[in-house]
Amino acid sequence: MKRAGVRTPGPRPPLALALPALLAVAFLALPLVGILARTRWGGLAGHLGSPGTVEALKLSLVVSFWALGLSLLLGVPLAWLLARVEFPGKAFVRSLVLLPMVLPPTVGGVALLLAFGRRGLLGPWLEGTFGITLPFHTSGAVLAATFVAMPFLVISLEGALGGLRPRYEETAASLGASPVRVFRTVTLPMVAPGVVAGAALTWARALGEFGATITFAGNLPGATQTLPLQVYLLLQDAPEAATSVSLLLVAVALAVLVALRGRWSGAPADRVRRAAPASGAEPVAPEPAPDAASPPAAPGGRWSMRARVTGFTRLTLDAGPGTTIAVVGPNGAGKTTLLRALLGLTQRAHADLTLGDTDVTALPPHRRRVSWVPQDGALFPHMSALANTAYGLRAQGVPRAEARREAQGWLDRLGVGHLAHRRPGQLSGGQAGRVALARALAARPRLLVLDEPLAALDQTTRAHVRHTLRTHLSGFGGVCLIVTHDPVEAVSLADRVLVLDEGRAVQDAAPAEVTRHPRSPWVARMLGRNAWPGTATPDGLALAGGGTLIAAEPPPAGTPALAIVAPEAVAVHRDKPAGSPRNVWPGTVREITGSGSRLRMLITSATAPDLVAEITPRAAAELGLAEGASVWTSVKATEVTVVPL
Repeated sequence: MKRAGVRTPGPRPPLALALPALLAVAFLALPLVGILARTRWGGLAGHLGSPGTVEALKLSLVVSFWALGLSLLLGVPLAWLLARVEFPGKAFVRSLVLLPMVLPPTVGGVALLLAFGRRGLLGPWLEGTFGITLPFHTSGAVLAATFVAMPFLVISLEGALGGLRPRYEETAASLGASPVRVFRTVTLPMVAPGVVAGAALTWARALGEFGATITFAGNLPGATQTLPLQVYLLLQDAPEAATSVSLLLVAVALAVLVALRGRWSGAPADRVRRAAPASGAEPVAPEPAPDAASPPAAPGGRWSMRARVTGFTRLTLDAGPGTTIAVVGPNGAGKTTLLRALLGLTQRAHADLTLGDTDVTALPPHRRRVSWVPQDGALFPHMSALANTAYGLRAQGVPRAEARREAQGWLDRLGVGHLAHRRPGQLSGGQAGRVALARALAARPRLLVLDEPLAALDQTTRAHVRHTLRTHLSGFGGVCLIVTHDPVEAVSLADRVLVLDEGRAVQDAAPAEVTRHPRSPWVARMLGRNAWPGTATPDGLALAGGGTLIAAEPPPAGTPALAIVAPEAVAVHRDKPAGSPRNVWPGTVREITGSGSRLRMLITSATAPDLVAEITPRAAAELGLAEGASVWTSVKATEVTVVPL
């Protein structure tokens, strides 16, 4: 038995790789060993405490921190631009960012001199207009250090932003937060590790800058003579002192690297793993059922919706105030694209959208008053459940106390009020889903779009939350679109069911009509029916998958149609039946599953499409049915419903 904490040895690396790797380590370590070996430890304090070294150290700190400040001021927006915005010449801009990292520092100093020197491109103008002279001045040393060090921050932060899913920022925008607020309250906190890592590398690089500084700013004691330049001078006159000061710079660099612990790009905060409660921790209280009280007060108003969507998803939607529409369809049908088009968050489709009397087509997402719950909830991991829920209200200018009070009310109604001060990483998937739903409801939207909001909930909790959502939607003055794969949600929550397939509206009708006469094979199968497309004949349907189906009331011949047969209408026999059935096929039982008190069987046939039959366990036992058994199936013509397409 393997003991805890004992590391199992892995496979031995091949000698052809291990030997060069060890030589590389030795090559990198030997210079550092040389510094340690040649340092006169007894004179270390005297060398580091000399007036020239202290003055150079103070100047280095001033220059490096000013360079860090300028890098943060300019580099953070540049990193965001490179990570989030597509624009012509983006590859060229990124190359400019990388250039100082590969350019010889002295060449960088020459370039700065030709740009900002007294005879450079901008130097005469800066001196004549503002009286600013950069070369041979402390400001010149700051400029040189910034030029060399800022790329470390930009590249590090761009990598962190690239690992951050845009869905967090998009969700914040849908809650009413402006782009600047989103950047300040969501983006920056979530990429904080990347900012810290980039800032530390930038500061360390600025502290050790030499070539660009001496070329552009000179080597003037008290003005531009930083610690690396001091080492250069001491090496000529006092080698032992130079070794001591070098050791100080090495120690600073190592301290930075150890503090970062390898997090060069900084992991976004959304990668935090969910931690299990520690042993002996206080047990979590049972989740209370949602309250039956009225929802928190929200501004009155009635908003209809009219949308004309073009692009991948093409349809026109008209809905009156208080209408709930369930959007269903197979994967790739365009459901999420429709929601994102209404939010103004996709290039795949465009929506001309009017809410009430206001045309919001040209408005940015944060001004549309369209709240969104994405499939994964996209809760902000650095905020508590309460702060998440109050986010939309705060973005709309609601005072903090009022926003938190209303947010707490919504959390209580959805049964997660006792978790208000927990962060998303401390919530289960179902709890996080309810918090995301509370956040959207609390934002006072005019259009509410929910992308499978109850998918992560267990059956009992789903029923509670479905009841709460239905209660709220019954008094909601706007329009709600719910993407779902659950027929119970579609029937119980929606006034209409919109069926999409390949970006087109196949059916838009009341739930009862869609249930009785589904016009999509996918919807029919979602409802548990057999569904076969084909072309109408005088006697029934010529099936697209081969074979014919006799129906009692077929549409006119040549009409594209969909045949629907309930599983319980399929009779199963061990021998070929005689008598009234018009549709009889031989087949083989491929799969048997339980469905409540009945059994569902998938039966395949060479002369007909696959079908699902539903019989009682007693009938299955009497027939001796098992997977692989040969059977005959029959369907009466009167049990076949044919829906023209």
